[in-house]
Amino acid sequence: MQTREVYLPGHFAPDDMAVRELLSRPQAADLITMTAEGMVATFLPFVFDPDAGGHGVLRGHVARTNDQWRRQPVGEALVIVHGPDAYVTPSWYATKAEHGRVVPTWNYVTAHVYGELRVHDDPAWLDALIRRLTDLHESREPAPWSVDDAPSGFVAGQLRAIVGVELVISRIEAKVKMSQNRRAADVEGVIVGLEARGDSAVAAAVRAAAYPR
Repeated sequence: MQTREVYLPGHFAPDDMAVRELLSRPQAADLITMTAEGMVATFLPFVFDPDAGGHGVLRGHVARTNDQWRRQPVGEALVIVHGPDAYVTPSWYATKAEHGRVVPTWNYVTAHVYGELRVHDDPAWLDALIRRLTDLHESREPAPWSVDDAPSGFVAGQLRAIVGVELVISRIEAKVKMSQNRRAADVEGVIVGLEARGDSAVAAAVRAAAYPR
């Protein structure tokens, strides 16, 4: 997996496994393309295949009426993948009481994924994608829904209303900023504060970044 750094202090640089885990989560992301008519963006669910295309691929779909798929990209396309994020108040830091030289910040996990965008308008390709997306997201449900639960004619009509998109990844810029540059007492304060606020997913991400296994 080829990565490139822009502004990325060493303590915020994730390893390949962390990037793979981020991209493999059931989620949606922003697909952004620059075209001759200007910049276009769509928020859509993706599935990640890490073993395809050299550096992996992201596969998703857009509505046929969304003309982003028709517009020829100028250069690489970009998918912005969002992990957990939250505001961090300096009141949570133990060092606030020691010297007061603390400021607010924002904790976040993100990956900017670049590559060649390919379009797929084949019903078999789309059917396989929809089944993968469905299984990925329905796996968390107590009674998972299956594509086969819907009438086949209805499913065929829905497939005709979408177009597949595939980002063949060339490089990834990923960053995990989860207070791992702070002293242990400050990290503990952030975890306690986030959990008290109800941001348990971010608290877990802080704990994972500060205390890697």
